Amino acid sequence: MQKTYTAKPEDITRQWYVVDAEGQTLGRLATRIATLLRGKHKPLFTPSMDCGDFIIVLNAEKVVLSGRKETQKTYYHHTGYIGNLKSITVEKQRQKDATKLVEKAVWGMIPHNRQGREQITRLKVYLGSEHPHTAQQPQALPEAV
Repeated sequence: MQKTYTAKPEDITRQWYVVDAEGQTLGRLATRIATLLRGKHKPLFTPSMDCGDFIIVLNAEKVVLSGRKETQKTYYHHTGYIGNLKSITVEKQRQKDATKLVEKAVWGMIPHNRQGREQITRLKVYLGSEHPHTAQQPQALPEAV
């Protein structure tokens, strides 16, 4: 008889991964990051437990979008006031804060609940090639994920 395994908090070990976003397509990069943040690449993945890893993204301003998304794709958010639906194109968002491009793409691929909010805090996005997490000894992002 087979038994179902459920991960326990003491079984979960978190790794640190670093990925260089230069020249990578935003959507494909975001799916790989979302998989690692959720922990779906681990054999002990349990949907009700947060067993994901930490991800450091470098060179976020050099991420690539396919087609004409740079000028045509628009991000929307509502301020909460009547008639205040704000919009910004990818081109302007890249000039304003390019880290938001990666963060919004990954946020769209993880659950929008308490667990997802916990997982997105383990995503660290930086504009340059420097990061303050060298003490954690991050590894390069595995290609198989």
